[in-house]
Amino acid sequence: MITINKLIAGKISIPSPPAIAIRILDMIRKDDFTFKDLAAIMEADPALVAKILKLANSPYYSLSKKITSIETALSVLGSHAVKNIALSFVIMSDLSSAKDDLFDFDLFWRRAITSAVAAEIVAKRMGLRSQDNFVSALLQDIGVIVFHTSLPNEYGSVMKDNLAGQEPLHKIEERYFGFNHHELGACLLSSWNLPESIYHPILYQHCKIPIPEQYRKQVDVFRLSDCLSSIYHGSQCVDKIRKVTKLLDTQFDIRGEDVNELIDAVANQSISILASFDISPGEMRPFSQILQSANEELINLNTSYELLVMELRESKKKAEMLAGELQKANRKLHELAFRDGLTGLYNHRFFQEELDKELERSKRYEREFSLIIFDIDHFKKINDTYGHPVGDIVLSAISRTVEHAVRKADIVARYGGEEFAVILPETDFMGAKVVAERIRGDIERISLEENGTTIKVTVSVGFTSYRYTSKIQEKGPLISMADKALYTAKQSGRNAVCAMRLPGT
Repeated sequence: MITINKLIAGKISIPSPPAIAIRILDMIRKDDFTFKDLAAIMEADPALVAKILKLANSPYYSLSKKITSIETALSVLGSHAVKNIALSFVIMSDLSSAKDDLFDFDLFWRRAITSAVAAEIVAKRMGLRSQDNFVSALLQDIGVIVFHTSLPNEYGSVMKDNLAGQEPLHKIEERYFGFNHHELGACLLSSWNLPESIYHPILYQHCKIPIPEQYRKQVDVFRLSDCLSSIYHGSQCVDKIRKVTKLLDTQFDIRGEDVNELIDAVANQSISILASFDISPGEMRPFSQILQSANEELINLNTSYELLVMELRESKKKAEMLAGELQKANRKLHELAFRDGLTGLYNHRFFQEELDKELERSKRYEREFSLIIFDIDHFKKINDTYGHPVGDIVLSAISRTVEHAVRKADIVARYGGEEFAVILPETDFMGAKVVAERIRGDIERISLEENGTTIKVTVSVGFTSYRYTSKIQEKGPLISMADKALYTAKQSGRNAVCAMRLPGT
């Protein structure tokens, strides 16, 4: 099991404490330090000196004349700003040295710097006097880098889960490791001997214990600063703006135009600071410009509104035509699925499904229905004498005759081979007898000519009726009873109608 202590103890690779950052902190802690002493420490790192001078001469500070001396820059910027910037430069350089195609260090620090700027702006607005807001906000997600560089495979799985958007990142980390990146980052900074005022607000970001009163406002500021940063360096911008607007209103009493001005200020100042860190701001631009672009798009949309309506109408017509064609195709497919290819009658599968439905309907609404089963007498002889093509003609002729002999609501199906079935909804025993006799008689009158020979056919018919008072609950006994009636009709000499009553009818 991976623990924070194992990571911090060095059993797994972690960033080493930046020595020059510790020296700067130690110097500033002294009551009698001078800017000359601080400049001497910084001059050991020429890159740091260059960045401090670049920042002092940037539009962020808008000084009237160019500063060329590090000591002068320190006296102009002040020890508080120098400490923040120096620590940030050194730590960022130390943790960005590794090359890793799977981790975007520029995006990480772009977002971290924007968060730090946002924290400074909000803290100043709220009157919070902590001198560590910038550094704490900058390093609040440093644990992410430690996780990634120390446990790349395991943390890759964490990031995949996070992309799904179903669970916050810190919850996923706790599920995998038992602790989150804020707890890990705070422990790392503690091991570097940084002040508690820097890492305690980070520790309490998602801590399971109550937040001490002295850090509560700072934690709220850092959470807001993270949201403000995500507006410019993340997806779902609209949702995040709504979230930020709500936080500013409910927790910081900032609303209306002040909200837009604050969000704009975060972008403007971040772009300037990012340049000092030699990090590209990417596509970052103030919120007001984003809104302006959206308004311009809206204007362009309005100018072509009529054309858009015409296109929509045409698209609607095409969609309706396609829907109609699809409906026809679906009906045809449905027919193909449930129709017998030779006779055009419903097939055995459809018959079975409809019989189930009719039985349920009859039981539910206390109605009657009947079932007829019949087959062609001596059909094998017809096939043997005239051939199967003639047999097919006979089957088709009988099918058309039966369809004309029954109602549209009745279901006529080819049960199999030369056997047919008819479901008669809302039909009692006597009614079924009338229909069965009509079917037998109409088929008997069929006369087909084939090569000068007249072909006559007859059928044997069996039927039964179902009444809701019957104790039968399934279709099996119903089919069996109609089939027995058919067998009786054949035994009695064929070309006959016989019936069998179900128990309880």
